[in-house]
Amino acid sequence: MKKTNKKSSGKLTNNLKSKKTGFSIGYLLLFLVVLYIIQMFMSPKAGEIPYSQFRTYLSEGKIVDCSVGEKIIRGHYEGAAGKNKPVAFVTVPVQDLKLVNELEAKNVKFKGEVENNFLRNMLMWWIFPFAIIAMAWFFISKRIGGMGNPFMSFGKAKIKLYAEEDANKTTFADVAGCEEAKEELQEIIEFLKYPQKFQKLGGKIPKGVLLVGPPGTGKTLLAKAVAGESGVPFFSISGSDFVEMFVGMGAARVRDMFEQAKQKAPCIVFIDELDSVGRQRGAGLGGGHDEREQTLNQLLAEMDGFTSNSGVVIIAATNRPDVLDYALLRPGRFDRQVTVDRPDLIGREAILKVHAKNVKVEPNGNLNIIAKRTPGFSGADLANVINEAALLAARRDKKFVEMAELEESIERVIAGPERKSRVISDEEKRIVAYHESGHTLVAAILPNTDPVHKVSIIARGAAALGYTLQLPTEDKYLTKESEILDTLCVLLAGRAAEEIIFNELSTGAQNDVERVTKLARNYVCKFGMSKTLGPQTFGRQQGNIFLGHDLVQEKEFSEKTAIEIDSEVSKIIKESYAKAKSLIEKNRDKLELLAKKLEEDEVLEADQILELLNLKKEKKEGSRKNNLVVGKETRQS
Repeated sequence: MKKTNKKSSGKLTNNLKSKKTGFSIGYLLLFLVVLYIIQMFMSPKAGEIPYSQFRTYLSEGKIVDCSVGEKIIRGHYEGAAGKNKPVAFVTVPVQDLKLVNELEAKNVKFKGEVENNFLRNMLMWWIFPFAIIAMAWFFISKRIGGMGNPFMSFGKAKIKLYAEEDANKTTFADVAGCEEAKEELQEIIEFLKYPQKFQKLGGKIPKGVLLVGPPGTGKTLLAKAVAGESGVPFFSISGSDFVEMFVGMGAARVRDMFEQAKQKAPCIVFIDELDSVGRQRGAGLGGGHDEREQTLNQLLAEMDGFTSNSGVVIIAATNRPDVLDYALLRPGRFDRQVTVDRPDLIGREAILKVHAKNVKVEPNGNLNIIAKRTPGFSGADLANVINEAALLAARRDKKFVEMAELEESIERVIAGPERKSRVISDEEKRIVAYHESGHTLVAAILPNTDPVHKVSIIARGAAALGYTLQLPTEDKYLTKESEILDTLCVLLAGRAAEEIIFNELSTGAQNDVERVTKLARNYVCKFGMSKTLGPQTFGRQQGNIFLGHDLVQEKEFSEKTAIEIDSEVSKIIKESYAKAKSLIEKNRDKLELLAKKLEEDEVLEADQILELLNLKKEKKEGSRKNNLVVGKETRQS
């Protein structure tokens, strides 16, 4: 009954507001009509006569008085014999320069008249200014927070309240792949629902929880699930909603947000994209009086200042925790950080099942295989895989989404859609085939690389003329030195194959060279794996927050060390390139076989590659058993 009363009272309030608005507009229109009628009745009734008749009366001396205007002459003339009362007249004048002289000659009382056109006066002095004011009012109210009492909404926070009875609410059942984060947030919800359970042990409710993780990992979805699971009011606002064009509005909106939250306490407030308002202070172009910094100062004061906000829990999300002000992260504010990372194999399978609920996947579809082939994918990427597969199946008029569509959708997410319409010459096609075969061959030879899942010379995306897809067999959280060095060889193998076969290089290896340079420099400067320079890092990131950490690099080493770094990076790349060339030259027959088959079929799957190279899927002690020449030794299958 209470919910019904709230809804009915809300409708009643809206009806009263609409009636009040219509009532005031009706009174305004009535006032204008009455004004017009009064002027009509107040103005004297006069008969209109021709101007020639007026001239006749004037020559006969019958005009008693008149008022002369530019477009009208009003006055009185003597009536018929026996009538003492003058008759009012109106006439429209023509250009007559002698009129004034004749009026004076006949001793007629006359005066000039300023014409008073009611409609024109209303338009010029009432309607037109009122329209300008109304337009200005509408524009300003839209800019600063709606039409309802706009000047009082300057400091109102644009915060959304999710009620408990909202339909289609998200729950923890809709969130997968981040069980630890769900457990942390479930504790917050229980604290709000059953505070005595924790208070009897002396525990205090955390004031702030910060969700940290890469884009697409489900931070906002987790917050929506908290809204669905919690039995307390849930407020949601974006960090960018605080800072706008008016100085001081951000701080006012922070105060208003907490005022609204305290009225509903205990409750949860979710701030999305916290980094847009919580960046480090002292680095802005506006100095200490920057609007963003004022907003942050107010947020800090509200979260842990003199004012008590007991029962209000702040949940915030960001993918840039490195740029946040340190005062936000201290205990008492966002004292609990929950990492929402990319899911592992079990998490990816669970996420795929959640997104596949509303998609008709074939009964024999194995999502575990798709999960194994999508390492490093975020939750948003996996949702896109399912959606792309559904679109492909619908395009092919299938009743179910089959494994073929799911696997193809992985490639669409990684490399983009196929561009079969792009026509390339036979020579370019041959170059691409040997380039991709070089990657595939070296990846099959070296033991510390991910197995090749598929190789294609069909153009994908904006610039890729071909691609070699390597997928790890398991999730990895550490990378060994041998794996980095073998990866460098695989990346350079396409360029090496081109040089060996054609004695000429092409621009097709541009992306490979970029990745090799970055990986080799990280090998030396970030991972400290160089034997020459030893276990130390170079180029610690430090810089202007508003320009981004990655744009400004503090130099912590001498020019001599810089030369040594460049020399070491160059040495590693050259050694890897020489090793790749050597492996390809020793197995040139396999390269020729792969390239010719790839030119014919354009796409080769893993089983076809293993068959062509006479390999087995078996592994022993982490390396492949094969009959390919590796250095000076030959490993027999």
